[in-house]
Amino acid sequence: MKITKTTNHRWIVICLLFVITAINYIDRSSISYAITAISDEFTIDSRDIGLILGAFGIGYVFTTLIGGICADLYGAKKTFLISIFFWSLALVFTGAASGVIMLIAARVILGLAEGPNFPAMTRAISDWLPERERNRALSFALISVPLALAVGSPLSAFLIENYTWRGAYYILAVISFIWIPVWLLLFNNKPDDSRFVNKAELDYINSDNTIISKLENSEKPWKVLLFNKTLLVNNFAFFVFGYYLFFFMTWMPSYLKKVYQLDLMQIGYYAMLPWIFAAILMWVVGTLSDFLYKKTKCLRISRTYPIFFSHLLAAISIIPIIFQPSLNVAMVFLSLAVAFAMSANAAYYAVNIDIAKERAGTSLGVMEVLLAISGFVSPYLTGVIISIMGQFSVAFVLLSILAFAASLLTILFHNK
Repeated sequence: MKITKTTNHRWIVICLLFVITAINYIDRSSISYAITAISDEFTIDSRDIGLILGAFGIGYVFTTLIGGICADLYGAKKTFLISIFFWSLALVFTGAASGVIMLIAARVILGLAEGPNFPAMTRAISDWLPERERNRALSFALISVPLALAVGSPLSAFLIENYTWRGAYYILAVISFIWIPVWLLLFNNKPDDSRFVNKAELDYINSDNTIISKLENSEKPWKVLLFNKTLLVNNFAFFVFGYYLFFFMTWMPSYLKKVYQLDLMQIGYYAMLPWIFAAILMWVVGTLSDFLYKKTKCLRISRTYPIFFSHLLAAISIIPIIFQPSLNVAMVFLSLAVAFAMSANAAYYAVNIDIAKERAGTSLGVMEVLLAISGFVSPYLTGVIISIMGQFSVAFVLLSILAFAASLLTILFHNK
């Protein structure tokens, strides 16, 4: 009797999601390395810098929810295709910007175009992975965020140093466009429709659906999506996650330049360290979460505790940075703060699938709205604080307070 070997195309899909999310973050974070050259060319202050850095979040907030709805209605394939096409155009517009207004507009368009990325990714993972593998798959796909920021740091610095900040954006646009035909060739909305998936793999994907969604048989799915206690706390904790992410993604290069007088290439290499630590810890925590769920079948242990400890430890790690220690000490605690804050990333996404599998894209879209808001608030508010105070200390105090609040709410109300 011939035994058919199980295909593993679902992991090719996860690799595709990894690559496009990495491209996404290199594109959106490159502005933080270009901002010094931009500010010299356009003569702008900290408030204007904060507005340029935060403009991405203005666009992002509108399409992250819409993108989730589109992913649920039309599938991840079309959603990603339209998204990547327009964000590539936005990169071209950024490189062609003739002034601050056009630059802000290009950043808003980039936010609009990139908004559907994570809701569509969650939709794809929900459709392609069995429950036992989802958190690991999410961890792998989401680990592209810190890895992209680690690689993007020296890459952006190199491109700007050698090709100017405008040339850097044209090169990034070409890289984004190249991904489109690969996506069209290798991805289908459902594994049932893929010629790369055999029956053995399809049976495996469908063999482990045991979590009962809160939306199952619910006559008011929007009430669950907007007012479920666990989702509410999860969304606030994710807002704080986003506040950390956008703070370090947009302002860390300026912080290292202002406080420690590093040049662009030095900043590029130093800024790699926190994101490398974050990538390692994100993978460890994601794998641990999957292990805990398999052993206990308890969502509080496998989802809530990683989120709680990530915020608590991030808040503690921020405290020494407030006092402006030496560069080496600062990098140790910056690395710890970023790594702890990012470590439970996959758990936030898994919670949406746990509670709202039938509307995973929409549920994730709601959560991503909070990330989008943090994407504007964090860079812009930090710019205002620096403009008023002339230093970063108050901005770090705020980071610590937010993480302590998130950890408290999580342990009190999440999955209880």
